[in-house]
Amino acid sequence: MIRTPAGFNPALNLELHDDAIAHVFVRDAMVLFSDSPGALPWRFYRGEGLRAARFHGIGEHEGRQHVAVALDDDISPRSLPPGLKASNLRSWFGVIDDATLAIAMRAVQVLEWDRTHRFCGACGTRTEQADNERAKRCPACNLTVYPRISPAMMVLVTRGRELLLGRGVNFPPGRYSALAGFLEAGETIEEAVIREVREEVNVEVTNLRYFGSQSWPFPNSLMIAFQAEYAGGDMRHDPAELADAQWFTPENLPQLPPPLSIARALLDATLAELR
Repeated sequence: MIRTPAGFNPALNLELHDDAIAHVFVRDAMVLFSDSPGALPWRFYRGEGLRAARFHGIGEHEGRQHVAVALDDDISPRSLPPGLKASNLRSWFGVIDDATLAIAMRAVQVLEWDRTHRFCGACGTRTEQADNERAKRCPACNLTVYPRISPAMMVLVTRGRELLLGRGVNFPPGRYSALAGFLEAGETIEEAVIREVREEVNVEVTNLRYFGSQSWPFPNSLMIAFQAEYAGGDMRHDPAELADAQWFTPENLPQLPPPLSIARALLDATLAELR
């Protein structure tokens, strides 16, 4: 499960100098050198003729400053100089180290917030960056906007030694995971867990237990995971939400999510308890 690396200190007012570690993006695609995948100082990217359209300080780690850099939106991954490759962060899972990935996950969320809040949502005036916090302010109507974080619940339901897993409509063939869904306005996380399980698989749950959380920048979620126990209901999945849902035993599991996700951490911890 990806977590902020130990010793990382968030920072706002960093400059994009040649020695700053640059997390470079074309929209949500991270740009890396094909022969050396990993975050490098900005001078390497500048040496390839890249120019920053926008940048934001992210923080400091192990004595190095980390800066999020957005290339011009008109640039496409195919138009990058030879030797550079741009791919969605998911594509870099297992390729770059976990610390770099965690910082890059912060970077892409800040850049997407910056891109989508260049103008005030209330009056249309161009926004200005606040001096002392991660915020944008409207000089006309004083509306202040912060990076958006969309909370989402995840729950692994057990019935004795069985686990209730669902296959999302956009999952790779054969992959199953814990159930998940976004919170609605005015809802507690616990209420969202109960509602989502009921809507997706017609099952009631009890004994909710908090497991953990993980930032998930696709594009700006915070996944909040729970364990729960089956309390009733004839399980049937909603085809609008899930391609399939089944009860599985630890001895007969389908393909599970990749190890870097909180879903896999939740599954592994629960399986260890059952075994």
